[in-house]
Amino acid sequence: MLEKITGTFSGIVKKLSGKSTITEKNIEESVEEIKMALLEADVNLRVVRRFVNSTIEEAKGEKVLKAVNPGQQFTKIIYDKMVSMLGDTKQDLHLKGPDTQSVILMLGLQGAGKTTAAHKLAAKLLKEGRKPLLAACDLVRPAAVEQLSQLGEKIGVPVYKENSKDAVKNAKESIDFARKNGYDTVIIDTAGRLQIDEEMMDELVRVKKATSPVEVLLVADSMTGQNAVDIAKSFDEQLGLTGVILTKFDSDARGGAALSLKTITGKPILYIGTGEKTEDFEVFHPERIASRILGMGDVVSLVEKAQETVDAEEAMKLQKKMARNEFTLQDMLEQYQSVKKMGNMQSIMDMIPGMSGMDASQMDFSSLKKNEAIIQSMTYKERANHLIIGPSRRKRIAKGSGTSVAEVNKLLKQFEKTKLMMKKVSRNKGMQGKMMSQMGIDPSALAGGMGGMPGGLGGLDMNSLKGMDMKKLAELAKKFR
Repeated sequence: MLEKITGTFSGIVKKLSGKSTITEKNIEESVEEIKMALLEADVNLRVVRRFVNSTIEEAKGEKVLKAVNPGQQFTKIIYDKMVSMLGDTKQDLHLKGPDTQSVILMLGLQGAGKTTAAHKLAAKLLKEGRKPLLAACDLVRPAAVEQLSQLGEKIGVPVYKENSKDAVKNAKESIDFARKNGYDTVIIDTAGRLQIDEEMMDELVRVKKATSPVEVLLVADSMTGQNAVDIAKSFDEQLGLTGVILTKFDSDARGGAALSLKTITGKPILYIGTGEKTEDFEVFHPERIASRILGMGDVVSLVEKAQETVDAEEAMKLQKKMARNEFTLQDMLEQYQSVKKMGNMQSIMDMIPGMSGMDASQMDFSSLKKNEAIIQSMTYKERANHLIIGPSRRKRIAKGSGTSVAEVNKLLKQFEKTKLMMKKVSRNKGMQGKMMSQMGIDPSALAGGMGGMPGGLGGLDMNSLKGMDMKKLAELAKKFR
């Protein structure tokens, strides 16, 4: 996700943050690097100029040049400008109360992922307590109605579909059906084309007039860069967009669409698609995405993801075990499985400070599967007490897991290192310990569970994040950014 631009920006931040003095020359050189990075990311030229000019103007003021820590001050300016470019603050859907019906009209070109986005949005609203209905009004693309029906069935949301070839009639009837059957939100999936044409726009204008939607959302492919901005402008001129959903965000290495849309169109990005699964659909937080781009990670989103997938009671039990230094191989196995539930590894890495922008495909995660297989080949007694695993047991475990004795030995060494790390961290009384305590977790918890993961992921325990106080965490993230 945004690997290319993140690599450049995080490099600039690292170079500047350690400087005790900054000159106008330093600022000009850094801003030039930023300008080239934005242009290479396919960011709109007008947006780049505005970003560069405002950054130089603010950075050359006394606030930076005479600051106690000018490097950090300059980094903060870059961060603030990036947040502003992405849209300042998170924007929510403007839905009516549950007793009043809300209609959401989904627009976009063919291939942007409109039907998939419609079902993901429905799943999200269902989880939030709404009662959504999907309306199949894409009568142009072959099998579009069937695809929406299957996706709706998968998440337990009904799909209104008729044999009529009139999309306007279908859309209007879906609202009548929803009103009679108590559905408070109707999400209308409309037809797209390979390119914007008069026939398409005429149909969409008529659908909008017949349904009076509270939200008119454009679904755009983030990988199309500035083209997504041009498409948004065209739709907005004729239909009046209220927001944008960017799909395939996890595959976008550049970020041109995300970084240009709000400035050029004035329309907020509401959601981003971050994978193929239903749950790979995130609310767009400008400040969190800016943090990822600058290589600072996104701990708040990481915690939210963990809270969605981890059982609170089990997390508390594990936390206590870690504090007592009773962490076992069975616990480690459960940690591997917890991480798998959280989605693709690239998404997780982008949220971890210092790893944001690193390409997960370039890392060897095969060891995770091997370690899982090794532990699953052990008896429960062996998982509970690794000290009983002697040479003959190691040979049996290696054979059962399809690995070698050397790989079994390696896992056991990693496990012992993890336990030792947990013990040390639990005694930590410094700033790290204080920060963790303020977040609502035991400091030792962050040392367990992910021992042996490649690329510095060892020691990250997803279950331990369950107990964090989100409000305090968000405040700390700002304070220590």
